[in-house]
Amino acid sequence: MLSLLLMGLSMLFLALSVAYVYSRVQHALPPIRLPWLFGVNTLILLASSGTLIRAESAYLLDRTTAYQQYLLATLLLSILFLFMQILAWYQLFQDEIFMQSNVSSAYVYALSILHFIHVLGGLPFLIWFVIQAYRKLKEPVSVLLYFSDDAKRSSLVLLTRYWHFLDILWIFLVFFLGINMLF
Repeated sequence: MLSLLLMGLSMLFLALSVAYVYSRVQHALPPIRLPWLFGVNTLILLASSGTLIRAESAYLLDRTTAYQQYLLATLLLSILFLFMQILAWYQLFQDEIFMQSNVSSAYVYALSILHFIHVLGGLPFLIWFVIQAYRKLKEPVSVLLYFSDDAKRSSLVLLTRYWHFLDILWIFLVFFLGINMLF
C-alpha cells in the first residue's frame, strides 16, 4: 500500500511540476524568488530524516532511551518544519507574492501546500510511535516484547520510508523551483 501511495504522490508532484514549467513558458511568466526559509526548511527536514534513521538504528540495537529521544526529536523537527513553512509563506506575502498574483506563484503555493499536507498527514503516525515508545518502554519485560515485535519493526520501517520520501520530495521541489528562478 505504501509503495502505491508513494508512486501516486510522485506522479502528482511530477505532473504539477511539468504543468508549472509549461505554464511559465506558455505565458512567459517571470520566475518566483523563493524565500530563504525554504532552504532552512530543507535542512530541518534532513535533520528529521537523520534522527529517524538513528531511531530506527536504536530500535534494532534495543537502545530504549536513544530510541525514545530520536523519535521525539524527529517529531519536534517535523513540527518546526511546519511552523517554518508557515513563516515562509508569510515571507512570500511580505514580498507581495500571492496565490492570485500569477500562475507561477499559484504553482509555488500549490506544491508547497501539498507537501505541507503530506507532512501533516504523517504526524499522527509519528506521534503514535512516540507515545508508544514512552508508554510501553518502562519495564524490562515490556521493553523485550516491544523490541522483538516484528509488526512494530515493520511499521517503523514503513514510517521511515514515508518520511524519507517526503524529504526527497521536498529537496526535489526546492531544487526544481530554485532552477526555475534562474530562467
